[in-house]
Amino acid sequence: MPDAAARPPAAIGALRALLRAEGVAEFMVLALLYERVGGPWWLFAMLFLTPDLSFLAYLAGARVGAVAYNAVHAVVAPALLGAAALVVGWPLGVSLALIWAAHIQIDRALGYGLKYASGFGDTHLGRIGKVA
Repeated sequence: MPDAAARPPAAIGALRALLRAEGVAEFMVLALLYERVGGPWWLFAMLFLTPDLSFLAYLAGARVGAVAYNAVHAVVAPALLGAAALVVGWPLGVSLALIWAAHIQIDRALGYGLKYASGFGDTHLGRIGKVA
């Protein structure tokens, strides 16, 4: 394991706590929006963990895994999906975008940030797991 000086930059201390609190707040807003648009909760429960299938890309190595994970766990894609779904009047697309974004925010709240290519545990929110 690399020493602390060799680790990628990450949020620490109060800033990390603030970013995690934002994840909780944004998750709550997204869940309320989901309720407001009338999305079925069975669909929410069924699809909530689907973005985590991107973990499978780590079988091809840390760099490929990080790219795949970040592509699915960045807010850009669900935001674009939600906007497009609103424009074309596709309620299911709005629901899917809200579920996807809610997943991302609960991950942030739990400390699972975007990944560096150095390994799954190195995130923009700090190291996941026990730091030696």
